[in-house]
Amino acid sequence: MTFIVVSPLSRIAEMAVRHKARDMISLIAKEQAFHRPGVIAAERHLTLGMNDIVFKGTGDLVAPDETHVRGIIDFAASWRQETPLLIHCWMGVSRSPAAALIAALSLAPDQSDETLARRLRAASPFATPNARLIEIGDALLGRNGRLVAAVRAIGRGADADGNTPFVLAIRDAVGG
Repeated sequence: MTFIVVSPLSRIAEMAVRHKARDMISLIAKEQAFHRPGVIAAERHLTLGMNDIVFKGTGDLVAPDETHVRGIIDFAASWRQETPLLIHCWMGVSRSPAAALIAALSLAPDQSDETLARRLRAASPFATPNARLIEIGDALLGRNGRLVAAVRAIGRGADADGNTPFVLAIRDAVGG
C-alpha cells in the first residue's frame, strides 16, 4: 500500500530512515534553516517557503498560495511511489497534513473526500490541516467544496506537542 509519512521537522531524519523515504516535501517558513536527511536526494526534495497562516497581508509572513499547492500536486505526480513520500512542516500538525490530503487526492482522485479526511483523523488525532491550503487544493483539484467540507467535518485536532509523526495511506485498503 502506498503511503505518506507526515512528520514534524524535528523527526524528519528518523522518519526518512525508518520508512525508507526517498522523496520529501518541506513546507516551512522561508527563513527556517534545516538539514535535508542524507537519504533524500536534493532533486527529490521540494521546499515550499510559507508560514502556517490562513490569510494574506500578515506583515512579512508568507501565506500559502496557488503556486505552493501546484508544487505539491506536481511533485506528487513525479513521485514513483516505490517508497513512502515524507511531508513535513514545523510541527507536523497543519501545513503537512493539508499537503498530504492534497497529494493523496491528486494521486487518487476517485476516492471520497470524507473517507480520506476520516482516515487522516484516524491516523492523527492532532492534525488540523491548514484551511488555506485545503481551500486552494480543493479548487485546483476540482473537488467543488468536498475537500473543504470533509476537513471541516473532522474538526480541529487535539492539542499537540509537535512530536507525533503519522502515516496516511493514499487510499483505503479496500480501495476508497
